[in-house]
Amino acid sequence: MKQMFQNAKEASRALMLLTDEQRNDVLLRVAERAEASVEKLLAANALDLQKLEPSDPLYDRLLLTPERIQGIAADLRNVAKLPSPLGIISKERTLANGLYLRRISVPFGVIGVIFEARPNVCFDVFSLCFKSGNACILKGSRSAQHSNEAIVALIHGVLREADPPQPSLGRESSPFKGELEGVFLLPPTHEATAELLGAVGYVDLCIPRGGRKLIDFVRDNARVPVIETGAGVVHAYFDKDGDLEKGQRIIANAKMRRVSVCNALDCLLVHRDRVGDIPALLAPMKGRVEIVEDEAAMGTEWMDYKLSLKIVDNLDEALAHIARYGSGHSECIITENEAAAARFQQMVDAACVYVNAPTSFTDGAQFGLGAEIGISTQKLGPRGPMALEEMTTYKWLINGNGQVRK
Repeated sequence: MKQMFQNAKEASRALMLLTDEQRNDVLLRVAERAEASVEKLLAANALDLQKLEPSDPLYDRLLLTPERIQGIAADLRNVAKLPSPLGIISKERTLANGLYLRRISVPFGVIGVIFEARPNVCFDVFSLCFKSGNACILKGSRSAQHSNEAIVALIHGVLREADPPQPSLGRESSPFKGELEGVFLLPPTHEATAELLGAVGYVDLCIPRGGRKLIDFVRDNARVPVIETGAGVVHAYFDKDGDLEKGQRIIANAKMRRVSVCNALDCLLVHRDRVGDIPALLAPMKGRVEIVEDEAAMGTEWMDYKLSLKIVDNLDEALAHIARYGSGHSECIITENEAAAARFQQMVDAACVYVNAPTSFTDGAQFGLGAEIGISTQKLGPRGPMALEEMTTYKWLINGNGQVRK
């Protein structure tokens, strides 16, 4: 694994030499290859799926279908169409002594991503990292091993056909060996996770994408920088001035579109004046979603066909509940009261705060970002959907003409 980390570091330097047109060409080829390899990808995915029952919520997270592969290809093409996030000057000035300063966006270098199930993450991470000039190291779960291996093999096939950058890297011998490298897949073992989290000097950033248990483990054990993503305890508050028809559609979509994803609804808060409307609000989910009114279950990220329900006396109680049990991911209010909506968006401490729209929209592609590596729930650094811009850092460029400091 140390050799792989060294190769990734070298690859990150070589990727900086590519033009945006070269990067886009590779992404478009990967999209084409994915569409042409549907049967092969589904066969590998079937080997993973046979370990699970279709009723298991993890099954949906793991599942690849022809339609989902078409969506993946579309996302790859969308990323290729986006402007490059590199070389953007965010600050520029000339000092009194004549020094010319620029702050310019650059790649992180090597980004490691640890994720559970969801083989589509391989495509998402690769596309965003490659477009932003980063090498990526993937550490998937054993449950998706065959799917991940097939996807990374597909990407490697496209990269082998691409023209590598020609300028010398300044070393007599490089593990690059004339082939373009951009993505590396670690074994699905706990030992590999430990190696990645301790790869100081090789890995510039690590992003865990999964449940709270995984995120807590990565944060507590990493020796490399970490951005927390994924875990979402998501609420919807139906206000006393909420529209019943809107509420029905928003709540059902937020809960049932895909129950296993991090933006799925976990807890419905209803104003006491609207208790009589609860049967109508829940009608679209009747027979499919289990309603849980146990106080001890509050704060649970269900990732299943379960929904916590609580009656609150007013907006302030709803805000207090979200402050206590929320995870800083996505929250929404359903109301026709503009003052209540404004207060909710002002007071709720989350990456994405909605008024009269479902939390299922918390997604990089839905936000027009092409794709995402994850939803950051922290405040230091990126927050919300992490896409191309969030895959860059910056450095200062200073041009002088012989000035010296007194």
